[in-house]
Amino acid sequence: MSLRIAVIGGGVGGLCLAQGLHKAGADVTVHERDRTPGDRLQGYRVHIDPNGARALHDCLPPRLWETFVATTGARGQGLAFLTEQLEELLLLPVPPSGDPVDDHHSVSRITLRQILLSGLEEVVRFGKTFERYEREPGGRTRLFFQDGSSDVADIVVGADGGNSRVRKQYLPHARRVDTGIIGIAGKFALTPDTRDMIHPGLYQRANSVIPPKGAGLFCAPHDLGEGPEPPYGEIGGTDREGALYDNTGSYVLWAFAARNERYPRNMAELPGEELRGTVAGLMSTWHPDLRRLVTMSHPDTVSLLPIRTSVPVGPWPATTITLLGDAVHSMTPMRGVGANTALRDAHLLCRALTGGRDPVEAIAAYEAEMREYGFAAVRDSMRAARQFVGGGTLARLGFKTFLRTARRYPAFRRKVFS
Repeated sequence: MSLRIAVIGGGVGGLCLAQGLHKAGADVTVHERDRTPGDRLQGYRVHIDPNGARALHDCLPPRLWETFVATTGARGQGLAFLTEQLEELLLLPVPPSGDPVDDHHSVSRITLRQILLSGLEEVVRFGKTFERYEREPGGRTRLFFQDGSSDVADIVVGADGGNSRVRKQYLPHARRVDTGIIGIAGKFALTPDTRDMIHPGLYQRANSVIPPKGAGLFCAPHDLGEGPEPPYGEIGGTDREGALYDNTGSYVLWAFAARNERYPRNMAELPGEELRGTVAGLMSTWHPDLRRLVTMSHPDTVSLLPIRTSVPVGPWPATTITLLGDAVHSMTPMRGVGANTALRDAHLLCRALTGGRDPVEAIAAYEAEMREYGFAAVRDSMRAARQFVGGGTLARLGFKTFLRTARRYPAFRRKVFS
């Protein structure tokens, strides 16, 4: 008799796990609080690194992996460090691997979600807001939902994000804290006209902008090219197999971040237009092309992003309940690895649960490895967040000198950034 596996949460990690388990013939159900598949038709591009790409390749059916590759944006030309006046300090090229499985990709978060939902119509149960669980005699777990319904499972996977209710009940000592940093992000639409308004480097690669002190700006393109519209129709429409895709066009994602005290007022209730104006004011002395990224972004695309992080915790005894992604190791976005770490979790857990081992032993092995790389990513991203918004004028001047030195001496650059 096969084990019943319940996944709480239908985000990137939970759906990738469900795809892999479903592909392997496991009895899996996803309980998702959204009411319909179209409830999350919003969001920014997400960078998929080789860890994430391998997870998607191995967990998705071949046709969905091919769809993923076909719907990614044009590959960028690496990462550049710039001053706020667009002086290039250092360019780190990222050569293509030649194999999409080992490469970097830019994909719309909307598109990725719809690909991950495809083929799981009988697996994902929408409108199921998880409340709590109870352990039953015999080792099974009963799940209770806000609508009054319940379900039972042999294995429960909490994939319900940074505010995970599964984690709060299962590991109540595992905390998630405010970093004191606020991010504001938006989309600068890329059209033939707007491309002529900004420096080409701003839509050809990812860029990290280093002003004199106290803030930072990251921008990266999601570029579908200047050709005809993709063949899938408008957002909310369907392709021939019924999957929804995001065809809102090409854009440059920008994200500005600073410590709370750098902002002139309480930001939580401000609409997109005022958020955009606040960022433009803080960038008033920056290069016009960088300011244009912000001021020409539609206010509906501008969002406030309070930056939170989990606090790493030590090992816990393995049971038939486990966690993945932000539910266990949420992190700042400064390294761009949160989604990729969730995909890596899903890949690893899928292999553990389908490998024929005792379930608790399989989960113990998964958690031991996941804790090591997951909390390492948490610490790394927190360090990057502090560097992104911290450091006085002298510290940043020293960092810029370091980058210029690395640019001037290729051997040194290769050694440091290998």
